[in-house]
Amino acid sequence: MEAKTKRLKIAVLDDQPEVAKLMAAYLEEIGANVRFFTDSASFLRQLTDSAPDILITDVRMPGSDGTEVLQAVKRFDPAIEVIVVTGHADKDMAIQALRLGAFDLFEKPVERVELVESVKRTARFQEALRDRDRLANQLSFLSSRESQRWGLDALIGRSPQMQSVVEAIRLLQKADNTSVLITGESGTGKELAARAIHAGGSRSERPFVVVNCAAVPVELSESQLFGHIRGSFTGATTNRKGSFEMADGGTLFLDEIGDMSTAIQTKLLRVLEDGMVQPVGASSAIHVSVRVLAATNADLESKLANGQFRVDLFHRLAVFRIIMPALRDRRDDIPVLTRHFLQQYAAEMGTSEPVLDTGVMERLMAYDYPGNVRELRNILERALILSGGGIIKPDHVVAGITPANATSVSASATIPAPLIPSPGLGLDQTVRAMELAAVRAALDATGGNVAQAAKRLGITRSKLYRKLANLSGVVPDVEKT
Repeated sequence: MEAKTKRLKIAVLDDQPEVAKLMAAYLEEIGANVRFFTDSASFLRQLTDSAPDILITDVRMPGSDGTEVLQAVKRFDPAIEVIVVTGHADKDMAIQALRLGAFDLFEKPVERVELVESVKRTARFQEALRDRDRLANQLSFLSSRESQRWGLDALIGRSPQMQSVVEAIRLLQKADNTSVLITGESGTGKELAARAIHAGGSRSERPFVVVNCAAVPVELSESQLFGHIRGSFTGATTNRKGSFEMADGGTLFLDEIGDMSTAIQTKLLRVLEDGMVQPVGASSAIHVSVRVLAATNADLESKLANGQFRVDLFHRLAVFRIIMPALRDRRDDIPVLTRHFLQQYAAEMGTSEPVLDTGVMERLMAYDYPGNVRELRNILERALILSGGGIIKPDHVVAGITPANATSVSASATIPAPLIPSPGLGLDQTVRAMELAAVRAALDATGGNVAQAAKRLGITRSKLYRKLANLSGVVPDVEKT
C-alpha cells in the first residue's frame, strides 16, 4: 500500500492555512504528492490542468461550502474521491456530503493517524475499482482481432455430429437477433460455439460479454445483469453498468443458465421481450440492443417439470437450440483433436511436435472422457510434459486416465511411483531425477492440470514448461526405475 500511496496526487482544501499545511505535511510524510489551497475558487481553477486522485476538503468555508466543491469535482471526474473534514457543529452538512458521493469523513481537530488511514482506505478502494475494470475488460470483451480466433475454425472435428453443429452456427451467424440455447455436457465446447456465433455475425465488432450464472451470488445477480445506481443498496458507492448495458450492440452469453434463480428469470424474461433494462434503484429504464446466447449442462426439461425454470423463458431462449455432442459420441474426432492440441502445446513449450508411440492412439480412442474435449486437452498437455517433448508413450497417457473411469484401458497400467534415485547416479542426475519425480507427483495429484500443478510446486506455468524441457534428458532413467 505504501508504494501506491507514494504515487497519489492529493489536494487539500481548507480556509485555515495552518490546518491545510498540517494535513499536507502529514501526507507528504508518507510520500504523497500534495497541494493545498485555502479557497475553493483557486482549487477549481486548476482542476482541469492538475486533477488530484483524492480531494480532502472542509465542509464549511467562506464563499462556498465543501458540498458545492464536491459536486463540481464529481461532475468533472467521478473517479476523484472526496474526503470531507467537519467541525462538531457541521454534522448535517457532512451527512449531506456523504449522500452526494463523499467517500469518507472525519472531525477536526485533525489527527495524523486518522487522516492517513482515511487516505489509505480511499486509495485501496480506487485501486479495487481499477482492478475490477481491468478484469472486466480482460475477461468480458473480445476485440475484432480476438474474434477471429473464436470463429468456426476453433470448432475442431470432422464427424457428422460436429459438422451439423458447424452448419447450424453458419445459419445463426446470419440471424443476429435470434436467441440460442446451447446444451451439452461439461467440456463439450458450449462457449466456443457461442463465440463462433458472435464472431461470424454483424455484431462481431461489438462486445461479447460472458456471465457465469452459477458463479454470481443470488443477491448480486440483479446488479450483475442490469446494473445499479449509487446508494441503491449497502456497498453501492458508485453507479455500475450491468452486463446487458456493457453488451449493448453485441452479444451477452449467459453460461450455466439452469442455475439462475426464478426471481431473476422473471426479470430476464421482461428484458428479452422489450429490450428495456432498469438498473437497481433507478427510476427509469434504458433500451439496449443485445443478442442473448445461453448455455447449460443441466437437465432443463426436469427443471421445467419441477417448476425450477420458467417455461416461457425457456421458449424465449430456445428459439434455436444447439446440442453439443459428447466426445465419446464422436470418437472419430479424437485423432484430429489430438494433433491440434499437441501442436498448440508444443508451440507454447517451444518444442517440436511430439511423436505418438505405438498403442497411444488406441488408448485415447478407448477412453470415454466424462470431461469431454476439456479432459482430452488436459490429458494431452500432461502427456507432452511427461514426454519431455519427445515420444509420447502409453504410460504418459494412462497417467491421466484413472482406473475408475477408464473403459478398455488395461488395469495393469499404473502411474510411476515416486522416484528413489539409483545409487549410481551422480548428484546432478539425482537432483534432476528427483525434480522430475516431484513434477510428476504434482501432475498426478492435480489430475493433469498444469496450472494447478505449477501452483502446487510454487512455480509459474511457464517455468514448469521450461523445467520439463530441461529435465527431458532424464526421462529414460526415470522410466527404468
